[in-house]
Amino acid sequence: MQNVFRITRKEFGSFFSSPIAYIFIGVFLAVNLFVFFWVETFFSSNIAEIRPLFTWMPILLIFLSAAVTMRSWAEERRSGTLELLLTSPISPLALVLGKFFACLSLVVLSLVLTLPIPVTVSFMGPLDWGPVLGGYLATFFLAAAYISIGLYVSVKSDNQIVSLIVSVLICSIFYLIGSDTLVSFFGNRGTEILQMLGSGSRFASITRGVIDLRDLYYYLALMGVFLTLNVYGLEKIRWADNPANIRHTRWRLLSGLVIVNFLIANFWLAPINVLRADMTTDNIYSISPTTRNYLAQLKEPLLIRGYFSAQTHPLLAPLVPRIRDLLREYSVAGGDKVHVEFIDPLEHPDLEQEAAQKYGIRPVPFQTASKYQSSVTNSYFDVLIQYGDQFETLGFRDLIEVKGNGERDLNVELRNPEYDITRAIKKVLYSYQGGGDLFSDIGKPVSFTGYMSSDKKLPQELVRLKGELQTILAEMDKKGKGLFTSEIVDPDADNGAVAKKISDQYGFRPMAASIFDDQSFWFYMTLKSGDRVVEVTLPEDLSKEGLMRSLSTGLKRFATGFTKTVALDTPKTTPPMPQYGMPGRGPQFEVLRELLAKEHGVIDTDLANGRVPDDTDILLVVSPESVDEKQLFAMDQFLMEGGTVVLATSPFALDLEQKLSVTKKPSGLESWLKFQGISIGDEMVLDPKNSAFPVPVQRQVKGATIQEIQLVNYPYFVDIRPDGMNRENGMVSGLNQLTMNWASPISIDLDKNKERKVTRLLESSAGSWLSGSTDVQPDFAAYGEMGFAPGSEKGKQLLGMVVEGRFTSFFAGKPSPLLAEKNKPDDKEENAATGQDKQAKQQIISRQIDKSPESARIILFSSNSFLNDTILSIGSSVLRSSYLGPVQLIANSVDWSLEDRGLLAIRGRGHFSRTLLPMTRDVQFFWEYLNYGLALLGLLLVWLVRRSMTKRARRHYPALLQ
Repeated sequence: MQNVFRITRKEFGSFFSSPIAYIFIGVFLAVNLFVFFWVETFFSSNIAEIRPLFTWMPILLIFLSAAVTMRSWAEERRSGTLELLLTSPISPLALVLGKFFACLSLVVLSLVLTLPIPVTVSFMGPLDWGPVLGGYLATFFLAAAYISIGLYVSVKSDNQIVSLIVSVLICSIFYLIGSDTLVSFFGNRGTEILQMLGSGSRFASITRGVIDLRDLYYYLALMGVFLTLNVYGLEKIRWADNPANIRHTRWRLLSGLVIVNFLIANFWLAPINVLRADMTTDNIYSISPTTRNYLAQLKEPLLIRGYFSAQTHPLLAPLVPRIRDLLREYSVAGGDKVHVEFIDPLEHPDLEQEAAQKYGIRPVPFQTASKYQSSVTNSYFDVLIQYGDQFETLGFRDLIEVKGNGERDLNVELRNPEYDITRAIKKVLYSYQGGGDLFSDIGKPVSFTGYMSSDKKLPQELVRLKGELQTILAEMDKKGKGLFTSEIVDPDADNGAVAKKISDQYGFRPMAASIFDDQSFWFYMTLKSGDRVVEVTLPEDLSKEGLMRSLSTGLKRFATGFTKTVALDTPKTTPPMPQYGMPGRGPQFEVLRELLAKEHGVIDTDLANGRVPDDTDILLVVSPESVDEKQLFAMDQFLMEGGTVVLATSPFALDLEQKLSVTKKPSGLESWLKFQGISIGDEMVLDPKNSAFPVPVQRQVKGATIQEIQLVNYPYFVDIRPDGMNRENGMVSGLNQLTMNWASPISIDLDKNKERKVTRLLESSAGSWLSGSTDVQPDFAAYGEMGFAPGSEKGKQLLGMVVEGRFTSFFAGKPSPLLAEKNKPDDKEENAATGQDKQAKQQIISRQIDKSPESARIILFSSNSFLNDTILSIGSSVLRSSYLGPVQLIANSVDWSLEDRGLLAIRGRGHFSRTLLPMTRDVQFFWEYLNYGLALLGLLLVWLVRRSMTKRARRHYPALLQ
């Protein structure tokens, strides 16, 4: 090793004795900076990652490695010093390793000088250092492999140019073997084999941030093979003119044996997929404990089947092996309960027919274009998850995300495959269990208590319902097998002691059939497990089936194995009809609805009847308009039952149909929120840290006014980063950036909420200010780059919050709006109907609760528009990627409220918004040219160090230098 070190030092120093090293390092830095900032357009992609730095690295290293190694042996042969080296007491292995480490040291020095790039990017946004480490490690191993190839070629030629050309050719072949261009001509299995052999595909795998022993050993094998050939080549030159003897044969056999062992070990390691390390921040490429927990709940076999065509779109083909690897991990984690298989439907007509007829899986036409022609390829890229008689399918739109790096350059990546697949497993698991034993999934005692008056006081409809309830309770008692108990208590017994207790504890109050009826009664139901109490909703139709649904809904709140139901209230709009080219009118929230429907049952409701649907688990009200008393009563009573009400509202309504305008429009929730100690200001928040927005801007050209659309930083688009989020709360899991559009400030009355838990979720920056103006068009001529007059009072503004605890009803001490509505006089009926006819009308039974249990929550986001489909589309176009941050926030809120925190953990491992901090073009120029300056400074530092070492050597060893 001492000889190896001396040779390495001598060869490394020789690089700097001429301009070779400086040219190499300078070209390496210049090309990488140009590719990063100009070719890959780092700032326009708006993603805080440095993988673009490594996109072209395999190709760059082909030429640079060939250039740095072309003279290593060729120059020795040309100058006649090779014979001198071979006759010296130094072994050929030491000579080869010395030159190898010298060339590799030059590459490592060049890589060190690129470190300012990831460091500066980390200041611009939330950088995941796992892919950074993976990228540098992959570059190191790939350079080592290419250098070993270049050294071998150099030893076989005495011409440097020939050595350069042949090295580039061999390295290019290894790169092209696994490239997308070549593998697109082969099927899935052929693609996997080629990617196992290709140096570029292995490189891309490591740069994700996943360190796989199979990938590292591949490069070690390449190094081992070509360094062995190099040593053998030198040994062969040493005895070139000697007659053949047994020593030569031993060298051939030994070299061949070493090479074969290097190659065979690759095939031995190929099926082993557990020797890997996921270096990403959130381990997004590894199976999570949450997924393992869902798989542990399986009682029947789970089928996961991948439908992948041999011929598919070139951008999708590289993703297939990664999905295969992930699904195999599901198989390992699930054991014999998980069966994973992969098929090409085009090769199995019977399975293709089953996929189409039973699962609705059909091929998707992809248009592809080559140099010579364009064509359409019909291919499959789907995953089926089936459990019992329940199934879910995931298509390519569910599994991938597309990022635009330019007008024609698209980057296709798997979005968060574990989350998508585990979500589907959860859905089929819960749907299947929903038809099975309810109590086995609760696993703990549950008690039912009915607070009901005697039959004499109850209306006839409730007398009948009470009898049906007792029948249902008896059946549940049998099914519960000791886990379910029930009792019915008359609150008026014991001189009204029970009535006083439930009035104080739950806020229950006597019910009446009408506002003028003096006969009051009680008819309330609760379920209790441990310290948690859930109130059972009285079905609107007073039917036995409705009562069973209400009881099942209540019981499912204690279970973790059932699909939950979200009641969604959005403004009435005209839906789009794309088949006729007609857009919808009014705000659309289809993206939100579709995302929620992937995990939960979604019921559209307008609350016009004063009731929340019976089987609702959580109520979501988006952009409410002129809420009337009955709708307010529905929300209020759902909260009093211990439910969660999620609101997205503000006093300002957006209009984008004709032109950009904002008008003040009360929601009708102001008095209700204020009663609960929450207020939304009649102003909007402007923030210097904001997102871009395409707005019409006017400019003067020779007296003419020209209006054009420009992408400008827009203060009304408040850009919230992790420092403005409550990271301790699961509702912001997986979110690194969120834009709140035309949001208003939230104020909290601490006196009214002193006994409740208040959580501040989202806040603007400390430099934000308020404006009550509805003129939201920027005026750059008057206010410069900001476009709006800055406010005098600046500070953080609350834009999202949670209040949980016991609430008092807004309608406490007031008559129910439902009874008042029922008893409104109708002139026509008054004239046509008799008194008996009125009594014969169907009775409306309305109950009213004055206090909520501790489980009640209000979740408030102070923007009407941040969930709007149009705004989400604008965000996607600006980011050149699918922008789902706001709807992801709502989905997180639903899961968090329903205490389904498992998927939140997986979703948080995704890479939704590693976007850059908002910055002006001048700031972008600063960061870009700072990297150029640091690169030049690093090159200058290398020159100064080398010069200092040379001067010291001249002082200490003058005779040697002469």
